[in-house]
Amino acid sequence: MYAQFFGNYLLSRNVITSEQLILAMKQKSIDHMKLGTLAIHAGYMTANEVDQIVIQQTHQDKRFGELAVKEGYLTQSQVTSLVKDQGPDFLLLGQVFVDQGIIDNERLQELIIAYQSENELDDYNISEETEENVQHLIENFLIATERPLSPFEVSFLQLLFNNLVRFIGDDFTPVYPYPCNEYPTTYCVSQQIHGEFNIKIYIDMSEETAIAFASRYVGETFEEFDEYVQSSVDDFLNLHNGLFNVNISNERSVELLLEPPYTEDNPLLIFNDTETYLLPVVFPFGMINFILEITAPQ
Repeated sequence: MYAQFFGNYLLSRNVITSEQLILAMKQKSIDHMKLGTLAIHAGYMTANEVDQIVIQQTHQDKRFGELAVKEGYLTQSQVTSLVKDQGPDFLLLGQVFVDQGIIDNERLQELIIAYQSENELDDYNISEETEENVQHLIENFLIATERPLSPFEVSFLQLLFNNLVRFIGDDFTPVYPYPCNEYPTTYCVSQQIHGEFNIKIYIDMSEETAIAFASRYVGETFEEFDEYVQSSVDDFLNLHNGLFNVNISNERSVELLLEPPYTEDNPLLIFNDTETYLLPVVFPFGMINFILEITAPQ
């Protein structure tokens, strides 16, 4: 999950654009981790040292690890360890941006250090990806609320990201959320949760994106936007919200009511009296917009 948040981290600091992120997410799925990137992350080599070895490779037909050991930058045991471990998945996303010339190794080194420091990630909890650390990332990510998140909100968002990984794929990046007063819909489905925690979640995307989304969710290839695609989007939303209600019931003994999914026919949603946030999520096949409308319980 850390690659997803790293992409958002770079977006929020204007290091990359949304278009560059989409292209990088596509490339990330076919690339492999380079030893130089792993060595920078592990603190074994500096960006300048990695660049020197890359330059040497243009003149010598030798592997990166072989040259790094020869120059005294790495030991053979470190090379073996790096190849075996492969590091956290967000490194591969950063490496793609280096390969595309958007940033260089020195800038990547700075971003890795800052990202891990800001999110309190060390080697242990990066590999473990514990629930506590994911929760911390979500809380840090949702600064837009300008208030502490309730336990219901943390649980809801954590489950949303986990369900995207579980049912659609881990090759996505959530873009920084922001308050939303109105939203022009494309293909939009909504569902309301009532009770001690009231939230209405909308999921909106283009028809082309919906086809790809449904294909991943069902595990079949859809070629056109039809009732099967629409039913798949409905089912994902209903599944997520149903699992959330079950979790809240089991963990907090709180019973919430869930209305059926509803296809929005209004071309413009207006939110005047509720706290509403737009949360865009970028996949290689397109952007999915989640709109979270939160209201106080009656």
